[in-house]
Amino acid sequence: MKVRTLVIIFLILSFSVSINAQEEKIIDQVVAIVGQNIILESDIENQYYQYRMQSGIIGGGTSVRCQMLENVLFQKLLLNQAELDSVVITDTQIQQTMDQRLRYFIAQMGSRERFEEYYGKSVEEFKEEFRDEIENQLKVEVSQQAIVEHVSVTPSEVKSFFRDIPTDSIPLINSEVEIGEIIRTPPVSLEQKLLIKDRLRDLRERVMTGESFATMAILYSEDPGSATKGGELGFYGRGELYIEFEAVAFKLEKGAVSEIVETQAGFHIIQLIERKGEYVNVRHILLKTKVSPIDLARAKAYLDTVAGLIRTDSLTFDEAVLKYSDGENKNSGGLLINPMTGTNGFEVADLDPQVSFVIDKLQIGEVSGPVLMETEDGREAYRLLYLKKRTLPHRANLKEDYHKIQEWALTDKQSQTFREWVGKKAIKTYIRINDKFRECEFDYDWFQED
Repeated sequence: MKVRTLVIIFLILSFSVSINAQEEKIIDQVVAIVGQNIILESDIENQYYQYRMQSGIIGGGTSVRCQMLENVLFQKLLLNQAELDSVVITDTQIQQTMDQRLRYFIAQMGSRERFEEYYGKSVEEFKEEFRDEIENQLKVEVSQQAIVEHVSVTPSEVKSFFRDIPTDSIPLINSEVEIGEIIRTPPVSLEQKLLIKDRLRDLRERVMTGESFATMAILYSEDPGSATKGGELGFYGRGELYIEFEAVAFKLEKGAVSEIVETQAGFHIIQLIERKGEYVNVRHILLKTKVSPIDLARAKAYLDTVAGLIRTDSLTFDEAVLKYSDGENKNSGGLLINPMTGTNGFEVADLDPQVSFVIDKLQIGEVSGPVLMETEDGREAYRLLYLKKRTLPHRANLKEDYHKIQEWALTDKQSQTFREWVGKKAIKTYIRINDKFRECEFDYDWFQED
């Protein structure tokens, strides 16, 4: 696995490893020293324990432990460089990272209460315990980015990289598709908005006369992520919530209930649970605005007409996107972006099943009929799907897969840059590794002359 990938995985998973490590106690000893930073055997064993749990393996693992040690050695060398460079991480950066990771783990556990009960610590105690670790991880990330910040590959380097791959090692590329869309989102009528606001106003009145906000949220809120938790969202910082929602939430007094707030998601009432500096924890009740069946049918008919114009060559798909689509991607040809790769290419297995079903029946350059969809804010809409490109399974080649090969070449060059950097820094940095790991086959030469 490439060094850059290992770094990213380490930054994402190490917090999880640290938390889960409390399940298994390790008798510690120092197994390596990098500058002023030590590596304990528990650092390696805790990661290996997590790896075993996730992979379902039992016993063995010497080579895996060696890889893990080398990865930690690399992190410590990056951290040492960050300290030499006086890298500063702000309290806001630490808090935001901490909150994001804790929200993930709390969501996995089901609730904040279950999380705290399982680990026997409050969320605030966790934050205090892991603050230094998060700060160090962010410093490592800064150092890593600085090393490869200006690394790029030229077209000639991409071609040279590809030519150097042995013929029998050229990767097999699965079938991929590129898909465009034209979205028609029906407007929500004024009558619908007034109806929703009346319902929410009644709920607010019940809360203000003594009924539990949390109970009201469980019974009536249409936010699936928070309704079962009494509407509680957990701590969020500025810039992480809808602007309109955030503006009200940060002005509330503890326990106070807001007036009705409209956002892209619908209409809310908000109750402040707690505020800590630039972070708030609130409850909310969300009622979503709904499109009327008549307006939805009109959107479908509208797109039927657009599809007819494309099929009769009255206009191209690209022209139709610019002229008729409501999608945020209209200025980029209406192309869908694969969130896993950041590109327009999708393996069929990565597609939403509904999209896959429609696209499977299309020829290249063909547009579908209107397909019902749900927008990011949960509203019903229709869209046309357009098959721009479909490739068959094949060995990678420069004509069809240039961008993929370019990514491979860039990753390879970044890995070489890291290798050269480690080679230079290892000579100048005090590094000692326990004899227990002297037989490891490391990628880098960590052992220096005594």
